[in-house]
Amino acid sequence: MAEQSQAGRSGRTQRAERAVVRACHRGLEVGQLREAMLTSLRAVMPVDAAFVATADPETLLFTGAYAETPLDTATAAFLDNEFAARDVNRFAALATSRRHVSWLDDATGNDRFASPRYRDIMRPLGLGDELRAALVVDGRCWGYLCLHRQDGRLGFTAKEVAAIARLVPHLAAGLRQALLLQVPTTSDPDAPGVVLLNEDLSVLAVTAQAEHLLSLVADPPPRQLPLPVPVYSVATALTALERGTLHENAQPTTRIPTTAGPWLSLHASRLRAQRGEGPIAVVIERAQAQATAPVLLSAHGLTVRESDVARLVLRGLSTTAIADTLHISANTVQDHLKAVFDKTGVHSRRDLVGRFLATTKH
Repeated sequence: MAEQSQAGRSGRTQRAERAVVRACHRGLEVGQLREAMLTSLRAVMPVDAAFVATADPETLLFTGAYAETPLDTATAAFLDNEFAARDVNRFAALATSRRHVSWLDDATGNDRFASPRYRDIMRPLGLGDELRAALVVDGRCWGYLCLHRQDGRLGFTAKEVAAIARLVPHLAAGLRQALLLQVPTTSDPDAPGVVLLNEDLSVLAVTAQAEHLLSLVADPPPRQLPLPVPVYSVATALTALERGTLHENAQPTTRIPTTAGPWLSLHASRLRAQRGEGPIAVVIERAQAQATAPVLLSAHGLTVRESDVARLVLRGLSTTAIADTLHISANTVQDHLKAVFDKTGVHSRRDLVGRFLATTKH
């Protein structure tokens, strides 16, 4: 009887995992995918609170985020922990490590108090163990998943972590496909907008153009914060860079899709003041096609070398020039280019340029 019961549970888990996989490959937009993903995951394991974010695969910064209660009441604290604190299982670290999934109890040796995130943020919210995953496929990170359990002795199990690890490539592929459904279209070059933030990330000023551009962002602002998460993401990355806690090659920049089609580019910088440091300025502008092309090329599943070849084609380089730049043969360039055409659904260099650098919607 016990064996039959265990077999029944195993069968239900497998069916639930298959439901997650089906949801990831249905061609849903980000919000629909997120809802289907979390609903299906809760059939795989108990989840008391969840956080899902999309990410820029070049900078690994958030491009959108959704947090359930009570996580949505502590967004600023979580961002500060992610970029400025020394803690286990930081998202960027999971994205660049060989193991993209980890959980708090395992990372701390069952000593949750060793984690400032648990001690200062999660425990006051009544949360205990935490399972984090960087959603990576084909070497590119398209987002992050964080699942929480209520505070208590029981945390996530190795079997549950293994289930999420099996699902990560599918979850990432789903986000990548959702990104392709928001292919950028450039329109009139509107003037950039500016948001000024105090050191505590409270809003000092917002230009009218910034309000307009941010109104196009799909994900609404989290509770207790007036602006979308990507604004705070680049600002927090800037302060971490200033403190030396962000990798020196990282930049406080991200690109985000909008509901209207055109992408936005966000960049944080520090303004000078007569006395001491000035406020943080986040510049928001419509992204040029050249800026979003690398992300969209990656979204089509191109390898690193294929992306290199495609980017050089978009710059107008000949086959010989690309071969010299990448130190490969002209025949190898042509082989890579054929793969690029197949994956992006075009038939020539001209089509490739038109698809990724066009000024009108296809």
